[in-house]
Amino acid sequence: METRRPLNCIVVDDEPLARKVLADFCGQVPFLALQGQFGDALAAAAFLQDNPVDVVFLDIQMPRLTGLQLAQLLPAGGPRIIFTTAHPDYAVQSYELPALDYLLKPISFERFVQAAHRARAALLPPAPTSTAPPEAPTDSAAADEALFVRHDSRLRRVLVDDIYYVEGQKEYLMYYTATGKLLILQSFRKLEEQLPAGRFVRIHKSYLINLRHLEFVERHRVQVHGTPLPIGETYREGLLEVLRYHGKFG
Repeated sequence: METRRPLNCIVVDDEPLARKVLADFCGQVPFLALQGQFGDALAAAAFLQDNPVDVVFLDIQMPRLTGLQLAQLLPAGGPRIIFTTAHPDYAVQSYELPALDYLLKPISFERFVQAAHRARAALLPPAPTSTAPPEAPTDSAAADEALFVRHDSRLRRVLVDDIYYVEGQKEYLMYYTATGKLLILQSFRKLEEQLPAGRFVRIHKSYLINLRHLEFVERHRVQVHGTPLPIGETYREGLLEVLRYHGKFG
């Protein structure tokens, strides 16, 4: 049976240890083929002029030329970008670019593999299957659209699009979904690592919303699926920047 080709990728990070971690991760994923490691964005840009790749694992904060600036220089139809950074404040800026994913350091191997599968699903067609009866989809493209969360001593499958918003309650998160409420022992940071890039946004220290269910925005509040929610002062500009990019979001 024919298999899908590997994804050619490069790692761009000015920290040697970070490059080593990402290179090691690439080596453990069978469908990733690492073509190079670069300590600055200018060297990476020079390489990409003559060596097209599929995916760039790109640090954001680097001297001379930042990862965001390099991403803006890449032509349309160029490599897919997976941002990596230790600074969560850059997440909003990365949403303004056609980034495939956003990995917050320290990056776990599990989260790296999730991003790699997302890249494969976006770039490569499914491998041919046998003539056996079709089964329920199990590839990462389908898996990316659902979360498995521990609730009442069992793993519950929650469709991403069914999540209206999430409320922080001390060390727990309350999911408000199309099928009801779920109280999950989880942090916002862990949840944001699992959600598809660019589909959700924090509007307050206690609230994260699904942009697909956002109905309107006022100065101090939004309405999500009929529920008014406050906008935190430190989150307002970030929310507006995301909305400016996703103005056509429906």
